[in-house]
Amino acid sequence: MEILGRFKHHIISANAAAREALQMLDQIPEMESRTLFVLEDKKLVGTLTDGDIRRGLLKDKEISDDVSQYMHTDYKSFLKGQVTPEIVAKFRTQDVWLLPVINEKKEIEEIIDLKQLRTIIPAAALIMAGGRGERLRPLTDTVPKPMLKVGEKPIIEINIDRLIQVGIKKFYISIKYLGEKISDHFGDGSSKNISIEYLKEDDALGTLGASTLIRDLEYDHLLVMNSDLLTNIDFEDFFNFYQSKPALMCAASIPYHVNIPYGVMKMNGEDCITGLEEKPTYTYYANAGIYLLHKDLINNIPRDILYNATDMMQQLIDESKMLVHYPILQYWLDIGKYEDYVRAQQDYKHIHF
Repeated sequence: MEILGRFKHHIISANAAAREALQMLDQIPEMESRTLFVLEDKKLVGTLTDGDIRRGLLKDKEISDDVSQYMHTDYKSFLKGQVTPEIVAKFRTQDVWLLPVINEKKEIEEIIDLKQLRTIIPAAALIMAGGRGERLRPLTDTVPKPMLKVGEKPIIEINIDRLIQVGIKKFYISIKYLGEKISDHFGDGSSKNISIEYLKEDDALGTLGASTLIRDLEYDHLLVMNSDLLTNIDFEDFFNFYQSKPALMCAASIPYHVNIPYGVMKMNGEDCITGLEEKPTYTYYANAGIYLLHKDLINNIPRDILYNATDMMQQLIDESKMLVHYPILQYWLDIGKYEDYVRAQQDYKHIHF
């Protein structure tokens, strides 16, 4: 299995000798967790550390005994989709860094290395990358806007890499204009240890219209994001906020402050002044182009027509269903025109992404 291939130095058979286990543990790089997962008939039956072997030897076990005599059978494992940011935070405090994800047969499907990830968000991601980028011409005459580089990476790759850091492994990328340059660059995602499927739009389908092309979404939640955003939004906090609300959809927003340089008079319906406010500041919230939604909403999206996230938002409002917003308090820039692209190059040098 390709996933386990990356962690083969953490896998040992239950009938291997404890001596072999010690040799394997000694060869694991120091920056990785020195834990072995014990398999019997491909099933996970225990975990093993050098501490387990040391305690076994103190109880008069032999170094030639099978690791099944030493292994720790009261281990934690999770079914796919069960790992949440809360669980990750809990195990970090306990210095547990490798989490096995198993299927119903107790076969390991994935091993999560928490030293390489910030958290695990149980969601798939849909990256919208089909736009023409007219306002960025001539830069986009031969290069699709998502592939324009900010620093050393294409804009879309910066966003994908940040989503990988929060544990997202399943990506859908909607493509149209020069889409083959995007698919040629990322392939199936295996070079980044993720899975990528491309949703090819013959006609523009809008922010959420492309989601109807997804077959068998295996996660309950979908994160949708425009590919041309440069932002260091805290995705973990975004997801936790969304999960804390009984809402089917959460839209990220950008606080926009308007400063009035004059005293403002408050009126009633009869043109009478009822109050004064000196040079007030009003805050409005603009759509940031990043959304979290429950997969059940996708079933309500009409197929083969232009359908944007704002259409879904209006539908939820009309149906009196809860729609919430999450204000981004970090950096955010929509790279829509050339001046934005120039600014992105400068900001990227100084802001942590």
